[in-house]
Amino acid sequence: MMQKRPIFAVAPMIDWTDRHCRYFHRQISRQALLYTEMVVADAIIHGPRERLLGHDVAEHPLALQLGGSDPGKLAEAVKIAEPYGYDEINLNVGCPSDRVQSGTFGACLMLTPETVAACVAAMKAVATAPVTVKCRIGVDEQEPEEALPALITRVLDAGADAIWIHARKAWLKGLSPKENREIPPLDYEIVYRMKQRWPDVFIGINGGIRTLDEAASHLAHVDGVMLGRAAYQNAAVLADVDHRFFGAPAAEPDWPALCERMMTYAERHIAAGGRLQHVARHMVGLFTGLPGARRYRQILSTDAAKTGAGPEVLAAAFAAVDFSGTEQEAVSA
Repeated sequence: MMQKRPIFAVAPMIDWTDRHCRYFHRQISRQALLYTEMVVADAIIHGPRERLLGHDVAEHPLALQLGGSDPGKLAEAVKIAEPYGYDEINLNVGCPSDRVQSGTFGACLMLTPETVAACVAAMKAVATAPVTVKCRIGVDEQEPEEALPALITRVLDAGADAIWIHARKAWLKGLSPKENREIPPLDYEIVYRMKQRWPDVFIGINGGIRTLDEAASHLAHVDGVMLGRAAYQNAAVLADVDHRFFGAPAAEPDWPALCERMMTYAERHIAAGGRLQHVARHMVGLFTGLPGARRYRQILSTDAAKTGAGPEVLAAAFAAVDFSGTEQEAVSA
């Protein structure tokens, strides 16, 4: 089993948690577990492997999330990913996206727990890192009190090392992916009950968690907590993670030092043929609530997108922020 110390993680988010986002988040929290976007097994087998799997060594601890429903293809993808040194391999059994459903994986796999178990067993047979599952509490007309423990039983029997549970149903018919993140009601209590039922299994919780105080309250019941949009849209929330959850000394964030590190990183990316916007787009929400945040956002949203934009745009954006301000003073920022 995975080590059962409390874990704080940033959730895998399609189109958001790419390698540039993860490098940025890692500069704010040294300890949070970071996840890749979901990468489809077929893409790893047939596509540009370095682009899909490559990452900076600074991103660790880092988990790779895979999508797929074919045990053989998932095992092959795990073997291909092995040299990249991920700290965890996670199987997506929770994404409600149309493009995922058309490939018969993601949340719709909750309807076939035997397939999920076969996938986990195949991945475990070739993986050296822990293999975990991220699921919903159920889909469509399923009764979560039956469907969730049935899935957990199957995947644990297949060798899964941990379960991450998004505490909402997924409605595959009638709701968009965005609506699936907001409309189905949250049921944290069922996740707590799964932990009580399997006290020796690492069980983490995800869904609708907005603050570190909320995260801490969940950790009284489960082993791990995962923030998604709240961590992405205002990454400054990560600044206290290492102190709150990993015992690091309390310290004020060194924002100028962060700016320098991100400028250096952006310079490397641009020199390799990339664009500043690839990096800057993940940084736009960093200073939500501080005086100057609006100007900061404007600079990153417009100037960073211009052809030939360089790291100096990041310096200009940071210079617009008044770090002595408080949230109370910054309501209109």
